[in-house]
Amino acid sequence: MTTDSTRPEDQSPEVDDALARRAITLIDLTDLADDHSVAGIDDLCSRAKTHGTAAVCVWPEHVARCVANLSGSGVRVATVVNFPTGEEPIGEVLATTQAALDAGADDIDVVLPYRAFLDGDLEYAGQMVAEVAALITPPNLIKVILESGELVDPELVATTAALAIENGADFVKTSTGKVPAGASISAATAMVGAIAGARDQGRSIGLKPSGGIRSYADAASYLDVAESVMGSGWATPATFCFGASGLLDALLEVLDGSELSPTTDQNGY
Repeated sequence: MTTDSTRPEDQSPEVDDALARRAITLIDLTDLADDHSVAGIDDLCSRAKTHGTAAVCVWPEHVARCVANLSGSGVRVATVVNFPTGEEPIGEVLATTQAALDAGADDIDVVLPYRAFLDGDLEYAGQMVAEVAALITPPNLIKVILESGELVDPELVATTAALAIENGADFVKTSTGKVPAGASISAATAMVGAIAGARDQGRSIGLKPSGGIRSYADAASYLDVAESVMGSGWATPATFCFGASGLLDALLEVLDGSELSPTTDQNGY
C-alpha cells in the first residue's frame, strides 16, 4: 500500500490492461472548465457512452442536456454545488441542488465549507452537508468534496471525512480540482480510514479521488489505497469513482499500446 503524498505516476507500475479497462468504468468524466461549451458537453456525453464511464460531471446548467444525451445508456449525470469556493449561502446551495435534481441529476457533488471547518465552525460545515443530503433520496447520491489539499493535515482530512459521513454523505471526494493541491495518497488514505470506520457501523460509503488524476499510475495507486483496506474487488461504480477529465485518454493510450504518460487537461481535473 502506498502511504506517502508523492504523485503516484512517479512510481511507474507495470501496466495491466484489465485494470485499465476496469478504471475506465469508474470514471466520472468531467467538464468543469470555465469556458465549457454546449458542443463540448455533447462530446463529453458521446465519449462517456462509447467507453462506458460511470458518469459525467458537469456544471448545473448542463444537467438537462446530459440527461437527454445519456438516456438509456446507464451513464449517470453528476453536477456540482457550492462549487468551487465552498462559501455560498446554504439557501442558494439548496436551490441549485433542487433545480439540478429536478433536471434529472443523479449525483450531487457538494463542497463542504472547508474554510468554516478550518475556522472551527464544524456545526455550519456539517449543516451544509446535512441540508443538501436531506434533498437526496436513493438512487441519487451526495458526494461531499473535502478540498483535502487545503486541509493539508491527514488528521484534518480524516476528521472532515467523518463529519461529512455523519451528516449523510454517500461518497467523500478529495478535491474540486480548482486549487493548487488536488488529490494525494495521504489524503485518500485518511479518507479510506473514515470509510472503513463507517463500514464497521453498517454504512457503505464511497471514495472519489479527484484533482490531478491523469495517468494509469494514478488510477492504479488510488485503487490500491482503497482495496488494501476495504478488500480486493471493493471498488465498483457503487463505491469508488475517479473525478477526471484527462484520465480516460491516458487509459485509452495504455490499451492502445502507446507510451504511458500523463494527460494534460483543461479543467484542473
